[in-house]
Amino acid sequence: MLPEDREARLRCYRNALRNWASAGFIEPKRRVLEWLRSELPQYAWREILRELHQYIANGGEIDEQVERRPEYADSEFHYDLRVKIGDRRIYFETILKVIKDPDDPNDPIIIVVNVHDV
Repeated sequence: MLPEDREARLRCYRNALRNWASAGFIEPKRRVLEWLRSELPQYAWREILRELHQYIANGGEIDEQVERRPEYADSEFHYDLRVKIGDRRIYFETILKVIKDPDDPNDPIIIVVNVHDV
């Protein structure tokens, strides 16, 4: 369950990104991996995760949007990142899941649901 407070949700999001090097904190949908392998074959998934983490660690914007699509009805919000990778700007659409405790930095996970060029 996500916190009601926007800043608390963003803190959860940042916590998940801080754990980028550990499996299970940022999970891609299959179509995301397929697109990345096709469009950015020189980058392994782990390198993409490092880029996402660095983007946020360096003050990059997390764009929180109210989720309206029925296929993501269990998510109240989605989170957009627009990250420069190589010479391209890539849009990552993500959702945040908090399993039990939003104050536990090891609890939140991010699911990457879509990716494409900006």
